[in-house]
Amino acid sequence: MSILDGITGPEDVAKLSMEERLALVDEVRNRIISVVSATGGHLASSLGVVELTVALLSVYSPPVDKIVWDVGHQCYPWKLLTGRADRFSTIRQCGGLSGFPRRDESPCDAFGAGHSSTSISAALGYAIARDISGDEHRVVAIIGDGAMGGGMALEGLNHLGHVGTDMLIILNDNEMSISPNVGAIASHLTRLITDPRYNRIKKDVWNALGRIPSLGDRVRNAAHVVSAGLKKTLVMPETIFDDFGVRYVGPVPGNDLAAITGVLQRVAEIPGPVLLHVLTKKGKGYGPAELDATGYHGVAGNGSGKRGSETFTQAFSRTMTGLGREDGRIVAVTAAMPDGTGLVEFSREFPDRFFDVGIAEQHAVTLACGLAFGGMRPVAAIYSTFMQRALDQLIHDAALQQAPIVLSMDRGGLVGEDGPTHHGIFDISVFLAIPNVRFGAPRNCRLLEMMLRRSVRFDTGPTLLRYPRGEAPAVDSPDPVSIEPGRGQLLREGEEVLMIGVGVMSLFCLQAAAVLEGRGIRSAVYDPVWLKPAPEEEIASLARGRKMVVVVEEGSATGGFGCFVDSMLPIGTRVLKMGVPDLFQPHACRDELLRMIGLDPDSIADRIGEEIGT
Repeated sequence: MSILDGITGPEDVAKLSMEERLALVDEVRNRIISVVSATGGHLASSLGVVELTVALLSVYSPPVDKIVWDVGHQCYPWKLLTGRADRFSTIRQCGGLSGFPRRDESPCDAFGAGHSSTSISAALGYAIARDISGDEHRVVAIIGDGAMGGGMALEGLNHLGHVGTDMLIILNDNEMSISPNVGAIASHLTRLITDPRYNRIKKDVWNALGRIPSLGDRVRNAAHVVSAGLKKTLVMPETIFDDFGVRYVGPVPGNDLAAITGVLQRVAEIPGPVLLHVLTKKGKGYGPAELDATGYHGVAGNGSGKRGSETFTQAFSRTMTGLGREDGRIVAVTAAMPDGTGLVEFSREFPDRFFDVGIAEQHAVTLACGLAFGGMRPVAAIYSTFMQRALDQLIHDAALQQAPIVLSMDRGGLVGEDGPTHHGIFDISVFLAIPNVRFGAPRNCRLLEMMLRRSVRFDTGPTLLRYPRGEAPAVDSPDPVSIEPGRGQLLREGEEVLMIGVGVMSLFCLQAAAVLEGRGIRSAVYDPVWLKPAPEEEIASLARGRKMVVVVEEGSATGGFGCFVDSMLPIGTRVLKMGVPDLFQPHACRDELLRMIGLDPDSIADRIGEEIGT
């Protein structure tokens, strides 16, 4: 039996010899590569922290000790070594393990994570609760170098320095989050890495470990030497963290198991707040991922073949680049996601008009407002789920001041295997309530291009464009006839039922209408195009005389566009609201999720048939 198969809980790791732990590292890495190649998932970041994870479990004892991971992209080794190895092949699959830490999945997952920069605040809460209760367990936050620049991380760091309690922050520095990091924090970390003292230590101490021809006591002794000499050799003054009141230690090599284990043993004894700066290699142990960490950040499984149609993200990318060539005032903003949002080509062609602000969605929105008031035409590309973080900025900085910015919200709706932290299902309910906002939902790539081109020409107020991950359904629909706010489009005639589909759901409604026609039910299909200002007069006119009005949206049914339509139509109008139920949706492929909640075309048709008694 392999060493990994004998690990039934975190305590088993601590019982292993150093030789066995080194063998375990290889087994964990191979298991991750094998499983993720089949299921898809976050590969490069997890491969980079295998040694760090084994070292953590060699020194700390979860769930008694609280280990808080930031974001969670790198949690696969943690899952394998905390009692979930037998279920690891189910990761990100329907009914299987989550791709992120979840408190309801294991007591070793101290805090759930999907968005970044939360770990320091959560861990500090644990530490303060421990102090109040008089307990003695240890608390560790593991945060990436990209996430450290997030505003919430700096707020937590500021409070930690003020409180001064015992807590360890492990800064996992692989020189990139998803895309290469930007900003002053990243530059500061680079200066620390290139400090002559670190390079001298690396040459004289760390490399010595790699030259040891055999394992056993000699490796343990070498690690002890590192540990004993840590205080006088690695504690470097004059870092930004010292200014926060947090003792800085590092940088240390995070992919050297003996070294990082020895360092953790030492820093665990240092009282007060400590930050340990650990250097790891994203994609470690898998050549393609080491060479292209961005491309292998998240990978598709074996069965995830790509179709040939253009995705919404690709259409956005192509349109933005074209707009950049046509108008020198067009600027693009993103929050650490140039690849995911489709802004790479724009950034290459117009580097002086492209701004990656790091993991800082709040700053991205307000920066866009300042750019707009300064005469630019800013487009900020931010995933729907991450726009939730900038709600205050959208209300106070953009809408209240009527800043002419465009917010392109990719991943609107159900995104699949990344699960509840990443589904973009709340944007309609939340953003419809904000005054001075235009809110559009293109059903296909052609309409996205037209709406984006129109949106950058508005002189007042923010415009939000919401579109899903991937391609539009392969359903024919009439060419767009208008892109002016307050105007929609009738896609199909029918006398009995009016189906209003939001965005790509209008194409699903066309498919459902075809099914209903075979059952003798004649349904009209209408695409509102703009959710705000909505085409109220058109909807009211089309609703008259119908047996039922059905609103279908890939967003929360609670407070969504269906609720708006219901409120604007005369009392007595029968309105069926079909959307995402008032529950956090699990992880599964998007098609499975749509079937589960009844938003696939057949389910839509069945529900309408049931409601009108056929």
